[in-house]
Amino acid sequence: MKIKWYGHSAFLITTENGTRIILDPYQSGAFGGALAYGKINEAADIVLSSHDHDDHNYVGDITGKFTLINRPGDHREAGIGIQGISTFHDRSGGRERGQNIIYIIEADGMRIAHLGDLGHVLDSVTVEQMGKVDVLLIPVGGFYTIDPEEASRIVNDVKPIVSIPMHFKTEKCDFPIVPVEEFTKGKPDVQVAGKTEIELVKSTLASAQGIVVLRHAL
Repeated sequence: MKIKWYGHSAFLITTENGTRIILDPYQSGAFGGALAYGKINEAADIVLSSHDHDDHNYVGDITGKFTLINRPGDHREAGIGIQGISTFHDRSGGRERGQNIIYIIEADGMRIAHLGDLGHVLDSVTVEQMGKVDVLLIPVGGFYTIDPEEASRIVNDVKPIVSIPMHFKTEKCDFPIVPVEEFTKGKPDVQVAGKTEIELVKSTLASAQGIVVLRHAL
């Protein structure tokens, strides 16, 4: 499996058999240009959207005949199991920013969790509902989502083998959020990959253990 980070919370997961899953695609130039990552002009078989905001739901640039999933529940597409778990975009039960969906993707013998724009720490019921997680795609920038301290707590509770940070400040994101270093500082097993994509295989997953920081592709 290959996991490519476009930028913000958008990823491309390509399974061993070539199925392409795009998660939380953004609209390039949204919010008056504050989100300046490039357009996602790539094909997908499945698109997942955690919530209905322009930086997480824009499919206008994606090509191919894809299935869009934007609701909680159990789904199966192209032989891949996908579980959507209802959460919130804030700490007040959705009253500020609405709902958020955590997606668990089962493919190539691994379980990948994408937390979307999660705005609160997870209770024990949700952690149990998520089950075993091999790879965790987690927002760390704060303000609109969980902050570095809350993200660290979630990593400790979920106990993934690999954590990949997302939704943090870069030169192409002018949101009032913090850079990834606020999350990684003082932590062991941090790999700054220097590349936009990581390839993971179940049999060798432990060798990538820890936090892997990717470079945005667009």
